Amino acid sequence: MDGNQVFLDAYRKQFLYYKTLGEKAIDQLTPELLFVKPNENSNSIATIVKHLSGNMISRWTDFRTTDGEKEWRDRDGEFENDIPDLERLLLIWEEGWRCLLGALDSTDPDQLTEIIYIRNEGHTIMEALSRQLAHYPYHIGQMIYAAKLLKESEWKSLSIAKNNSRAYNDNKFAKEKAIKNFTEEELEKLQ
Repeated sequence: MDGNQVFLDAYRKQFLYYKTLGEKAIDQLTPELLFVKPNENSNSIATIVKHLSGNMISRWTDFRTTDGEKEWRDRDGEFENDIPDLERLLLIWEEGWRCLLGALDSTDPDQLTEIIYIRNEGHTIMEALSRQLAHYPYHIGQMIYAAKLLKESEWKSLSIAKNNSRAYNDNKFAKEKAIKNFTEEELEKLQ
């Protein structure tokens, strides 16, 4: 298989994995907790969702022909805690991911070294994907941490459960070596 196709496939799996982690964190909270802003210098989970979506839509709409920081983007407005309800929050979440995943699906492996721009700075498409694969999980980690703090009852772990590392590793090493993306098995567990 073409190395660039392997890269695209791996990145798609990684993005979907983090999307699922964000959704599993959201699912563990009552809707009103998604809008809690712990203090003036922090964001609610809903605000983080709004920012992620705004970034994705700006970065990945017409990304080959227009700068990734669109003139119509209101980045400062993304940090206003003004989403009215869970239904709208989930629509905003899906809109951003649909844009990102559509961009990935429309990219041919031989295009990964083409130059695109974010704030007038040239990146290969591969570099832009790497940049966003660092940015989005950063914010999803914030969402998960906030959700764990806000959760009013027992938190269902989204990774290796506390005090379960040895059993997790024993299970992994009991299997034959295989070449596969770790997200495949992890996504199955989260379902």
